[in-house]
Amino acid sequence: MTSEDDYASRRDSQASTATPASSILGKAREMHMHEWRLEMLTIGIVIGSTRPGRVGRGVGEWVYKKALDHGGAEFRLVDLKDFALPILDETTVPMMAAGTKPHTVRWAEQIAGFDGFVFVTPEYNRGIPASLKNAIDYLYAEWNNKAAGFVGYGADGGVRSVEHMRGVLSMVRMATVGPQVALTLADDFQEHTGFAPRAKHEPMMSAMLTDLVSWGEALRDVRASA
Repeated sequence: MTSEDDYASRRDSQASTATPASSILGKAREMHMHEWRLEMLTIGIVIGSTRPGRVGRGVGEWVYKKALDHGGAEFRLVDLKDFALPILDETTVPMMAAGTKPHTVRWAEQIAGFDGFVFVTPEYNRGIPASLKNAIDYLYAEWNNKAAGFVGYGADGGVRSVEHMRGVLSMVRMATVGPQVALTLADDFQEHTGFAPRAKHEPMMSAMLTDLVSWGEALRDVRASA
């Protein structure tokens, strides 16, 4: 065999055993996804009411403690009152471009770091409070492909506000879990102000958090793929 033939033979042999670039990229992506999954989820517990005299802070702190007991993620309280967002005042539409005002940037940076949320919301006239709707409307991409669970409270357990919110969140491409906690003013608050939740809510709280963590992990893979 000539040297040229020998070279051609070695070249063909190497080509037949080489790993295709697409396979290398695929393996690299698998490794990235594995490392991504090893990172603990971060879930924000958003307190939606900002009015003076609200009971929402107490409800949010109760949810936070129950979430810590449940585990499966890192949980952090996010109180809308701390952000003092004005009525939406950006000239751009959030779906088309990110806002630029300092309060918008601060809010966006806060939300972007979470993998999912528990929204703690009262029911105002069959809907969520304006403060919460306004906070959602400020952003778009920061909400996309993330999971959400709910703890509602009100005369009828805040169920209509949660249903309202499910529709709102669908428009910012969030996935909402089925189980929800419904706290009633008559049974879970002393004289409608002092928060004293019944033990009966704990199984539903656990079910909501379990689904939220599971969906949060799945959607994190969706975001990584995107």
